[in-house]
Amino acid sequence: MIDKYKLVMMKVVRIYQLFLFFLYISIFRHTPEDYRPYAFIFPFIRKALVERFVKKCGKNVRVKSGADISPLICIGEDSELGTRCLIQSNVTIGNNVIMGPDVKIYSKNHRYDSLDIPIQKQGEVSYKTIIGNDVWIGANVIILPNKKIGNHTLISAGTVVTKNVPDFAVVGGNPGKIIKYRNSDNIAGEELPYRESVREKIIL
Repeated sequence: MIDKYKLVMMKVVRIYQLFLFFLYISIFRHTPEDYRPYAFIFPFIRKALVERFVKKCGKNVRVKSGADISPLICIGEDSELGTRCLIQSNVTIGNNVIMGPDVKIYSKNHRYDSLDIPIQKQGEVSYKTIIGNDVWIGANVIILPNKKIGNHTLISAGTVVTKNVPDFAVVGGNPGKIIKYRNSDNIAGEELPYRESVREKIIL
């Protein structure tokens, strides 16, 4: 009887979260930025909604205007979701992460194994994408699926991240390369090391 009650309550909570997600996406996502004099309480409403429908949310999260996010993400404390960002499901964002406008963080990719079936009919693969703590992601950065961004890193504007990024790295370019390390005076100028993390892969 208790298990049945818990199951019903879980469904009620899920429906409530989906309703809040609908409100955010359909109405409040495009409300004014916090620096606009006519923003009023819209930034607070965006934050309050996101805190309640995402999988996990820390304290003092900032939600910028136009942030297009999945409810299946985790956000750490004192982090922000940038203006017009796109963040897919299974993305984890650490603490103290800031991002410029139009950042895209992907966790899904199309399957293309078969040459006999159109790519659009082969389904998708879902991965986990992880952003560490104390990360600055510049404007128009693209982070591809199944990548891990280390702690204390800086991703320069316009970078396309195709491989994992180690701690303290400053990365720029397309594809992204290590320019230097924040904890070293040496200029790196090297390609990102290819280190695939072991992640759960979900066939959709």
